[in-house]
Amino acid sequence: RNGASCYMIVTLLTFLFVLSLLVLVHEGGHFLAAKKAGIKVEEFGFGYPPRIFGKKIKGTVYSINAIPFGGFVRLLGEEQAESSKSAFWQKSKKARTAVIVAGVFANFLLAILAFSAIYTVSGIPTKTPWVKIVGILPDSPAQQVGLKEGDLVLAVEEEKIESLTEFTELIKKKTGQETEIGFKRGDSDLNVWLTPRKEPPAGEGPLGVVVSDIELKKYPFWQMPFRGLVEGAKEAVGWVKLTLAGLGTILNDLLRHGTVPKDIAGPVGILQISGMAARSGVLAVFQLLGILSVNLAVLNILPFPALDGGRLVFIVYEAVFRRRPKASFEHLVNTAGMALLLFLITLVTINDIGRILETTDFLSRLRSFWPF
Repeated sequence: RNGASCYMIVTLLTFLFVLSLLVLVHEGGHFLAAKKAGIKVEEFGFGYPPRIFGKKIKGTVYSINAIPFGGFVRLLGEEQAESSKSAFWQKSKKARTAVIVAGVFANFLLAILAFSAIYTVSGIPTKTPWVKIVGILPDSPAQQVGLKEGDLVLAVEEEKIESLTEFTELIKKKTGQETEIGFKRGDSDLNVWLTPRKEPPAGEGPLGVVVSDIELKKYPFWQMPFRGLVEGAKEAVGWVKLTLAGLGTILNDLLRHGTVPKDIAGPVGILQISGMAARSGVLAVFQLLGILSVNLAVLNILPFPALDGGRLVFIVYEAVFRRRPKASFEHLVNTAGMALLLFLITLVTINDIGRILETTDFLSRLRSFWPF
């Protein structure tokens, strides 16, 4: 019971830390951009109301609120027209756009920094002139002949292997045939005979090995932060592409089938993943932080009411038609958009709980923490 309790506490703390940092960085971007544009920030809150404590400094209330994750920024004239020169609605289209985009930019920057920290510590992915076995699947041809993690593949049927693509293509040609594999283990050059499978189990491949021609390389310590930053930026861009592709899949499933894909995680799913990341170590938590930060940035820039992208749509409308939509209309649209978002989050949360109940003895875990 003590172990389960500790795990639940660590999971919850990790979840709150990651989610709070994501939202605070996002709102912090809006806050800094608004200050720079001369827009009055009425409140910068940590957590969500009801308010526990607040202190007004130079016209802005800095508050601590009862729901202890995330945060918010409340700008003068954001929801309704104000005559004050420091109101959001009174600023130029350029200034308002900068304030809206700043939150997305802040999340993208956070993702880059999180990924950069990982690469700075663990090493820089570097292509090697060899193919290395980094995993052996159970009951596979590779395991049966004694191949091991760390072995370097030298040749297939005496044909020298110099790239991962070359290795995979040669193995595909040899499926169903007894094949000689030359490899290096330590200082010894060895060889084995095996038969690549024609119809391997899903996700396993003909040999049942995980191979790579990339290794993590350490450079002089003063170079690592700069190299890590470059790799972190590449990683963030890569996750932007993956997120957009995932959103396309979600939209397709919703419109064509009226269902939410089972592998999409909502708040409950993120809570579960936070626990797994916490058990794996600090770098895993940083990776989760980077991935979620990219997701938050991409989602917020979508042209959907209540999101930052939805607010940009109204500015584009203003630029095209040379008149502003009524503040009351914009507020109504954003409110409707928020209601729809909450409905979608509810669907995803139900999906999360169903998946957890299918894959784990969830009630037993709860009983170990809260006996009943």
